[in-house]
Amino acid sequence: MLIQKLHACPEFIAGDGTLLRELLHPDKQAIDLRYSLAHAIVPSGQTSLPHSLETSEVYYILGGKGEMYIDGERQVVEPGDAIYIPPQAEQCIRNEGTEPLIFICIVDPAWRQEDETIYAEPR
Repeated sequence: MLIQKLHACPEFIAGDGTLLRELLHPDKQAIDLRYSLAHAIVPSGQTSLPHSLETSEVYYILGGKGEMYIDGERQVVEPGDAIYIPPQAEQCIRNEGTEPLIFICIVDPAWRQEDETIYAEPR
């Protein structure tokens, strides 16, 4: 049995600038898993850097309020929202509230650095 405790996972700044903790990743644990699962935070007033992945991604909003940008479209997001991000879509998320914007990221297949492109500004 594998139970991963959130606060036992080291926090780091991801390439897009979000505060991230990787909970499950098949390259880091001896598990038969196709996807990776991470916990992310965007502090109040901040925006993740525009980026794209070669793989699909799902965000599930746990707390806070923000705006999600995918390929030029903008939508307000709040707790309980699940957001599908298609492969190669340019994306970023902005915290529009006074509390941290907290969400879960599921990347399928599992996230790999070489599958991510960070943009200095929106394309």
